[in-house]
Amino acid sequence: MSHSVTLAAPLETVASPQLWIISIVVLLGLLAADFVVTRRPHDVPMREAVGWSVFYLTLPAVFGLVLWWAYGSKPAVEFYTGFVVEKSLSVDNLFVFMLLLSAFAVPSALAQRVLLYGIAGALVLRGIFIALGAAVLQAGTWAFLLFGAVLLVTAIKVMRDARKGEEHAVDIDNMRSVKLLRRFFGVTKEYHGSKMVIRQAGRRVLTPLAVVVVAVFMTDVVFAVDSVPAVYGVTEDPYLVFATNAFALMGLRALYFVLRNVLDKLRHLDYGLAVILAFIGVKLVLHWAHGIWTWLPEVPTLASLGVIAVTLITVTITSVLANRRDEAAARIAADDPVPAGSARPDQ
Repeated sequence: MSHSVTLAAPLETVASPQLWIISIVVLLGLLAADFVVTRRPHDVPMREAVGWSVFYLTLPAVFGLVLWWAYGSKPAVEFYTGFVVEKSLSVDNLFVFMLLLSAFAVPSALAQRVLLYGIAGALVLRGIFIALGAAVLQAGTWAFLLFGAVLLVTAIKVMRDARKGEEHAVDIDNMRSVKLLRRFFGVTKEYHGSKMVIRQAGRRVLTPLAVVVVAVFMTDVVFAVDSVPAVYGVTEDPYLVFATNAFALMGLRALYFVLRNVLDKLRHLDYGLAVILAFIGVKLVLHWAHGIWTWLPEVPTLASLGVIAVTLITVTITSVLANRRDEAAARIAADDPVPAGSARPDQ
């Protein structure tokens, strides 16, 4: 009896070697510019943060139009959809970054440098995960089932945590990376500007800045496990997956300072992310099943973009309405602090 293995078709990509080189050079240039901007630690005013955020939203918008002009609507729509998915997941990641910066008591003037180191590390990690993902997809169509299962399991966990009302939490003392650093290296109690290593008592020791950068970098590993399969659920083109990750991550530093005061108001965001991850997981499973049972439908990319956009708009609206309801209840309680049925002092 012979057994046949369903192999995946070679991955199609719009990128030539020259386009890869140009893209990486531009990306390195943007990173270098960001490091120059953050060379002198300073508090980031809202105007500066908004300006950079607009810049990093304009870049992918223009890039998508260039893709549309050069390669047609399909890769452009896949890029826009993947970017929306990745940006949505990145906003959730900002919660964890915020908690890490708070737990390590990072001075506000150093926050953008910490985020930039984290972003640079994340880009390297995403590149590795994207290459591994492409290799897995080349191995056979079962990879779509694997990616779909990963996203469905993640979606269930995110939804369960959201229903329990569990807040994002970071336990610094129990982070393995932090334990390892503190075990093998001395760590100063105070920050020393943007320095990560200093000489103290004749030996080199780490500053808290180095520890928090490593902690951010390690959380990036966890984020990559979810985000890379999610974008592969939108497009199988490794270049487009890389581009969506790069554009979403590059704008993360500025977006942090824009949203840091409103992130906690997006109370239903986790519900939306769970729906998005589950939707893309089902999409990947259907894509795998369609190769075996051709009568099963596949989800078009444009439909995916619509579902994701509607989900994000819905959870934003419900978050705003829930916040207003709580604020109204708080005002009523403030106006009438005496519980119902209790006698007032003047009665």
